[in-house]
Amino acid sequence: MSKRILLTSVCRPLGPEYGDAPSVGYELLYRQVLRAQGIFSPRTVNIHFGLEYIAENLDAPTVVLQYPSKRELIRELKKGYDYVGVSFLMAVMHKMKEVVALVRKYSPHSKIVLGGYGTVLKDEVLKPYGDYICREEGVAFFRRLLGEPEIPMPYKHPLIVSWLKVFGIKVSGTGKIFAGLGCPNGCDFCCTSHFFSRKHIKLLPGGKDIYAVVERYLDLDPRLVFLILDEDFLLNKKRAMEFRACVVKGGRELSIFAFSSIKAISQYTVEEILEMGIDGFWIGYEGTRSNYAKQQGRPAAEILKEFRDHGITVLASMIVGFDYQTPEVVAQEHDGLMQAKPALAQFLIYGPVPGTPFHERVIRENLLHDIYTTDKDLFYRRADGFRTMMKHPTLAPEQIEDLQRWCFEQDFHRLGPSIYRVLEARLLGYQKLKHSPNPLLREKAEYYATELRTAYPVFLAGRLLGPNAAIRRWIGALERRIHAELGRPTLRERGTSALAVGAALVTALTLKMNWFQHPKLIRTTYRLPEEHWSGFTIWEEFQRKITSPDFSIQVELQHAKQQVWMRLEGVLSTLDAEGLGERISESLARSRSRLILDLNKLHWDKTQDLRPLREKLAAHRSRIRLVLPKLSAAHPEFLLLASLFQHYQH
Repeated sequence: MSKRILLTSVCRPLGPEYGDAPSVGYELLYRQVLRAQGIFSPRTVNIHFGLEYIAENLDAPTVVLQYPSKRELIRELKKGYDYVGVSFLMAVMHKMKEVVALVRKYSPHSKIVLGGYGTVLKDEVLKPYGDYICREEGVAFFRRLLGEPEIPMPYKHPLIVSWLKVFGIKVSGTGKIFAGLGCPNGCDFCCTSHFFSRKHIKLLPGGKDIYAVVERYLDLDPRLVFLILDEDFLLNKKRAMEFRACVVKGGRELSIFAFSSIKAISQYTVEEILEMGIDGFWIGYEGTRSNYAKQQGRPAAEILKEFRDHGITVLASMIVGFDYQTPEVVAQEHDGLMQAKPALAQFLIYGPVPGTPFHERVIRENLLHDIYTTDKDLFYRRADGFRTMMKHPTLAPEQIEDLQRWCFEQDFHRLGPSIYRVLEARLLGYQKLKHSPNPLLREKAEYYATELRTAYPVFLAGRLLGPNAAIRRWIGALERRIHAELGRPTLRERGTSALAVGAALVTALTLKMNWFQHPKLIRTTYRLPEEHWSGFTIWEEFQRKITSPDFSIQVELQHAKQQVWMRLEGVLSTLDAEGLGERISESLARSRSRLILDLNKLHWDKTQDLRPLREKLAAHRSRIRLVLPKLSAAHPEFLLLASLFQHYQH
């Protein structure tokens, strides 16, 4: 019998009001990057997507819990699991201990696996809480632990979408693309680089593999934007340019946010970057005298200005607490960053994370403050980038923390809310690219224009509620500049602006009262027969049993939605259509699954008769949705299928 696996995050509630460190929560933007921006900070919940990724690629029945309450976790544990995996960061080690205690009480026969970047801690610290510790790529680790055969990369890629909200209103969905782990740059403070021993693990080895995931997301919802999760995505130029070639050939306008370094970016022209679909970057500004290898290349100020002029938004991260820094130096470095006008800025305190060269130096030179030497639990709890852990040559801990707060506040009060800074960059990009001789860049300009027009309703709230008079005037001037380019707002847009002000005020109230600040449990099952998701093994066998030299089938089990997505590609003969229809009909009869039948890549010009497919599937029409290609002339087979089955609605 297969082992049963439970993978979970730590339990909610999280946050400083519950005894956690200042940046601990469910959101990167609101809690950390835009922590001074209050109601103007976009909100999005970041799940432990590594758990979903591992679960997707196991053979064993698996359940994933994202942010369960203690009661919800206990209820799940009582169902009985052979292994329970717990993902955690060092700053929430105290919450990991709570989860482990619950596992041992309510599922005492379960083996506990600890994973995530919290496992940078040594065995002597972690062994009391886990039977196994995963300090490597998680799919290979778990398959080996369970005795499952090794599988090659690229692994199956789960489709995980997060929703971005402004003033509590959904504005966009982001598809997460897991392209790689680790980083060869090896900055002395970087946990993610040294966790994988400065190796880069390509989860998606080629550019074509990355683009294949993009296409799957676009099939799911063509309005999605994308986040490529790879520490320095552009460093491998061959892979990046292969991805660019796929994007250009695909002909679909993309909006991608990626992580990269000055060193990597300097290999490309801004046009090549835009042709990849990338219009947003996270870049390590760090400090002007930090001298990391990844900062070699073009001057950072030059790149940031060029990107902004072309509509590319930049999240620049700066470090406070380097040995060479004084209040005057921090102010100078901060001013240089402000002059470059990044759309978003993060300021973290230079901190020694176990497993990094900086931590080794701090321990070797006895630079850790005594309070953290004697109280390790306090060290773990405060290791979030907002506390001074080490002794500084000239600055007291309180001075460094005050400087960090000052950086965040100055960023907000000098440059204004980031949502408007993004829009200003998009306006500059539209003006720069709208008459470009490159048709791909003209398409990007049109994309920027659509973004700007959609954002019309947010300006009234900024003019009324901005942090100071100068910023409120700047927001009003930006609004007028956009109107001059794209037209005055309609009556409907004016009405929506008033509603946005109301939504902003409601957001302010919910923040003040700490209402609705915690996500609900997200529970996803993989290969686990449940009432509405039975018979999934039938579909796993489907692809192996249907073979044809003229067409191919891809079957994807979308566990979170409890549906099957089947893609057909090539030429479907009448005989093949009959056999395929019979097999699909049998599978639907034996399961309760919903089916998305994707015919987008079927060669319609060579497919003459799909009558057998229609007839075999007619009895299950209520559980089937079609994805059909856009045809310049209505193909008769297309019309017949469209009349029988409903289209897939995004």
